[in-house]
Order: sequence, then structure tokens, then C-alpha cells
Amino acid sequence: MLDALVEAVTRYTDAQSGASPYLTAIDGFIVMRTNQQKPPSHIIHKPALCLVVQGAKWTAFGDRRYHYRAGQALMVNVEMPASGQVSEASPDKPYLGIVIQLDLGILREVWEGLDTPLPVSDATGPGVFVTDFDGPLADCALRAVRLLDRPQAIPVLYPTIMREICYWLLSGPHGAEVARMTLAQNHTQRVINAIHMLRARYTDAIRVNELAAVAQLSPSAFHRHFKALTSMTPLQYQKRLRLLEARRLMVSGAANVEDAAFQVGYESPSQFSREYARMFGAPPRRDTEALRRLEGSRAA
Repeated sequence: MLDALVEAVTRYTDAQSGASPYLTAIDGFIVMRTNQQKPPSHIIHKPALCLVVQGAKWTAFGDRRYHYRAGQALMVNVEMPASGQVSEASPDKPYLGIVIQLDLGILREVWEGLDTPLPVSDATGPGVFVTDFDGPLADCALRAVRLLDRPQAIPVLYPTIMREICYWLLSGPHGAEVARMTLAQNHTQRVINAIHMLRARYTDAIRVNELAAVAQLSPSAFHRHFKALTSMTPLQYQKRLRLLEARRLMVSGAANVEDAAFQVGYESPSQFSREYARMFGAPPRRDTEALRRLEGSRAA
């Protein structure tokens, strides 16, 4: 099955113009290909199943790093800032990957329709795990890639494939974990509600007490559950959101260094520059100029 998926993804990417990642005709279905290792990238990860079809990659959330290779997938259950890098790729054997963003509405419907309810623990654990994908999950991915050649069929057939993906995730070895992270009304879900608030108001000086109130936990318990789920403190999570947005503003030309700092909530441009360099490895101006050159060479 994996060989067939490699062939299908290779054929699809061979036919594309421009550079990876490829946003496909299926909303939330992204195909990636690269012939070489690249500097680490920084993104905000949405709930998704991230498949490695060929090669290998690592992704880090806070102080926790996950390695996964061909035949494995990273399951991300919570929206979180992350960094990642392709660790195995070559011109003869390029890295091939697929990101399948999950439809939480369909996931809930499938969960509610299961004959045997999944046991859902109230304990809070990491919102990410690595799992093997083979058999039915690999078949779903293969059919979705092949569906890209028939865009008129996507609105009819892809929701069925998404239902299958949700079913196999929930009925697989990590089913209870998927349910706990995305569906159950427990400590984890209430912390996720607080994360949504932090995500919406990341430029504000939000106190941990406010977030804890949303999660219906004491400040100390909230801090503990938040760190267990994201591998970050609320302050670290907010800081990464701010720096990622500032980087986007500067690369797009929408703001200079000082304007970007103020727009994302910093009061001190010098503090902003220090924290930016610590996260991205270079001061804001040098980093954004390098990114613009990279984007220009990819577009050429």
C-alpha cells in the first residue's frame, strides 16, 4: 500500500508547477515534496493527521520533539505553534508527505455513532502522538490523492473518505486519546477552550487567572494541565503566536520591525528583537530578508 501511495504522490507532484507545499483541490488536504533538508520551519499547527509517505521528519512543540518516518504519521489534536524539519530527503528519494486537516464535526458524528463507547480519561496528556498508518488509513490517503485527478467528484466522495479516516482513528490503538483531545467534555477540552481564547486575544496581556476561569480550574491546576497538553506554558504559547504573526507581517511587507512588534502586543521593540532572534535564530530584519529571498527563488 505504501508503494502505491509513493507512486500516486510522486505522479501528482510531478504534474504541479511552483514549489511545495501544494494546496490541493481538497480543502485542508496538503501535499509536500522536497529533495533536500531545509532550515526548520515555524507554523501554527491545526488539528491534523500528518503522514510521511517517503523520507523522515521531526516536529517540535515546546520542549517535546517527535520523529516520524515513512509509514508513520503525526497526529495533532490541538492547535499549537510548532517547528519542524525534513530530516531525510534526496533527489533520488525525495521527502513526500500529506497533511490531512480533520473535520471535527465529522469526527464527533463518527464518535457518537460507535457501537461501543470509548473510555475517555480525565487525565491530561500531550496533544500530539506518532502512530503507524497502514491498511485502512493508508487506503484512505491513497484514494484521496487519486481523487485529486477528478475534482468534480471531490464534493461527493471526499466527505465519505473523511468519515472513514475518523472511524479508523477512533477505532485504532489511539482512539481513546483522539476522543479525549477533540471530543470529550473534560479537563482537556476545557483547557482547549482556554487555548481558543488565548489564540483569539494573543495581542492582549491576558492573565493566567482569566484562562483558568475559562477552563474552570485553579490557576495552578490550569498551568499544570496546559503544560501537559502543549509542552509549553501559557506565556510561551502566547509568545510564539506573537512572534509568528510578527514574522508574517514583516515578510509580507505589511509592517517594519517596530510596527510589527507593537501590532502583536510588544511594548518594547528591543525585547521583541531579542525574543525573535532567540526563536528564529536571527534578528528580525536579517531573518525576514532571507525569507523573502527564499520565496523569490522558489517563485522563479
